[in-house]
Amino acid sequence: MADEQAPAAGTAQDQVQQQFAMQRIYTKDVSFESPASPDVFRKQWQPKVNVDLNTKSDRVDEQGNFEVVLTITVTAKLEEETAFLVEVQQAGIFMITGIEGDNLRRVLATAAPTILFPYARENLDSLCVKGGFPPIMLAPVNFDGLYQQAVAQSQEQAGAQAADAPAGEQDVSH
Repeated sequence: MADEQAPAAGTAQDQVQQQFAMQRIYTKDVSFESPASPDVFRKQWQPKVNVDLNTKSDRVDEQGNFEVVLTITVTAKLEEETAFLVEVQQAGIFMITGIEGDNLRRVLATAAPTILFPYARENLDSLCVKGGFPPIMLAPVNFDGLYQQAVAQSQEQAGAQAADAPAGEQDVSH
């Protein structure tokens, strides 16, 4: 068996192991406003509810720790009057190593917010109930689907900008 070759020196050891670990989850900011109180409580409760989701992430140190902040804003209106506006910024610190580029962006935009969402949803619900309103039962969110949609939209915009650019200004580098 002298013909068998040993694996190239250090290949397995040189590869960085991928790691994703939650370090801490915390509430970064909360806000609850009920500008139409107490009159809003005397009206029939059939609100138009708008939910906005947003995520952002930042590297916190050189050891692979990132802060991810999931912001959820819920606005409930009766006709044109705002019954309440509640916003929660649920954050977490996640250690991510061995993942780079597009894969890192995907993890920061999908896996981390998926972990944060139940905490944010509970905070929103609690604030609404303490404000005198019925609970807000937010449906689960498919962050993978939202990420894919955002990437596709970004690619479409980049393609449209390239098509709209004058002939001498198009980027043809590969």
